Order: sequence, then C-alpha cells, then structure tokens
Amino acid sequence: MTRNSQAPRIAKSRAGIRPRPGRTRSGNGNAHNDLMNGEIGLDALAGHAGYAVRRFQIWIFQDFIRTLGAVDIRPTQYSVMTVIGANPGLSQMAVAKRLGIERARLVHLLDSLEQRDLVSRVKSATDRRSHALHLTPRGKASLAQFKRLAAEHERHVAEKIGKDNREQLLRILSAFT
Repeated sequence: MTRNSQAPRIAKSRAGIRPRPGRTRSGNGNAHNDLMNGEIGLDALAGHAGYAVRRFQIWIFQDFIRTLGAVDIRPTQYSVMTVIGANPGLSQMAVAKRLGIERARLVHLLDSLEQRDLVSRVKSATDRRSHALHLTPRGKASLAQFKRLAAEHERHVAEKIGKDNREQLLRILSAFT
C-alpha cells in the first residue's frame, strides 16, 4: 500500500474517535474548555498562605504600577525614596539591608533615580567607601506627589479587601517589616 492510499483510511478511523467522558473538543484543539475558562482547581494551593500572599502581591503591584504609572515610579523605587526621605544621609548598605534589596540591584536602582535627579549620593564624611543618600529638591517634591498617589493606591486596596481587613492585614504583616 502506498502512503496516499492509507490517508483516507486514517482520516476515516479518526473521525470515529469520540472524546472521553468529561472532555469536550473546541475548535482550536483544546480538550478542556473548563481549563480555558479559568476553572482550574487549585487543590492544596487554596490552603497555602504563601500562594495567597503571592497572588495578592501580584494584584498589589499591578494596581500600584497602574496608579503611579503617569509618574513612572515602581514599587521598589518608591520604597527606596521613602526610606531616604525619612532618613537623610543613610548609607546605601543601610537602605539595602533595611529593605531587603541586593546591593547590586540597589546600585542600579540608585543610578536610575540619580539620572532622574531624584536622589543624590554624597561621599560619606566618616567612611570613604560609603555614600550618604539624600533626596534632591526635585526628589522631595516628587516624593510628595508619589505619596499622594500611593495613598490613592492604598484606597484601592481597602476597596478590594475592606478597610478593617486592610488594617488587620497590616497588623499581621508587621511581624515581617
């Protein structure tokens, strides 16, 4: 038999195959429409705090970025500027340690903030290897604007989970800050 003579037989035999019970076929070849509709079971993940916290973090970051998008500030940049604003003259090492940021990542982040004239690094008077971090005048004004927008973002969080739940969540998570 040649290959061409087998083709109709194969096509005919596949036409008679029916999906297993519980399965459906869609036009694009997916076997489970329920999977495409977001009805995927989470099994044990539903009871894992880490999974729930991570999903909430994703939502939080997306809302923060959307709310502060017009001013082009990311959550980590905001955190760094807020800590520097509250502690002028702090060293890079101290900021990295306090916020749990790798030193190399912080250097890159500070470079970008410095290029935008939001942060300045001044050689430390007491340690030649260290820099003291300060907000520039533009950085101070920008941080005030960022804080107003961040407060709007926090209102979104309260709308999503409720004001009392937001406050309770902050109390619970304070053990990690």
